[in-house]
Amino acid sequence: MAVGWFYLSFYALSLLGLMCVILTVYWMQLWHGGFAWDGTSRLMFNYHPVFMVAGSVVVYSAASLVYRLPQSWVGPKLPWKIGHAVLHLLAFILTVLGLVVVFQFHNHENTVSLYSLHSWLGIVTVFLFACQWFLGFVVFLLPWVSVWLRSLLKPIHVFFGAVILFLSIASVISGINEKLFFSLNNNTQPYSSLPSEAVFANGTGMLVVAFGLLVLYILLVSSWKRPEPGILSEGQPLLRDGE
Repeated sequence: MAVGWFYLSFYALSLLGLMCVILTVYWMQLWHGGFAWDGTSRLMFNYHPVFMVAGSVVVYSAASLVYRLPQSWVGPKLPWKIGHAVLHLLAFILTVLGLVVVFQFHNHENTVSLYSLHSWLGIVTVFLFACQWFLGFVVFLLPWVSVWLRSLLKPIHVFFGAVILFLSIASVISGINEKLFFSLNNNTQPYSSLPSEAVFANGTGMLVVAFGLLVLYILLVSSWKRPEPGILSEGQPLLRDGE
């Protein structure tokens, strides 16, 4: 039962994550004209929400959940460490690309950057993400760091992993709201009248929230955590159920 409930949650999470990305792409395609990488067009800006949802939320969460897979509990831990680091690096690259397109667009339009709460949240999140990945790589992946230092820093690493996910979701939600305020700032379809774009984007934001809550749930279930060496008994029922 334990492994069945885990995989049900895992597959539901995968579906939710895919829906979040697809709906964000659809939003930009249907209401904002699609995508172009030309450094000047507003169509280039449309990559920003897609990269942020895909990178800082969905792929980041996938990287965080690597050690929850029962297959990672047995055998060498190094391949799973590498997978964890590579997925986080992919998430970071997508997030940085999301920043690149918005800064390029702002520079071309002579628009001020980093003045809104959304932008402040985003920059803080990316900065913490960069520090987290670098320290994780140095401390937990490279072989010469002592065991006691890893044990000391592991709770901090886990804590900031959850903090970054929370900030990423807050940044995405505030970004959706900000985009709607800008795009629906008119007399024909004001945001307050809840036109179809507002309903669709708000619904996408709620899916992002649901995705984040399910990620946190999977991370917090103690019986789904990778047991420490020599304490495998807590996870054995889950492993046996999957045999």
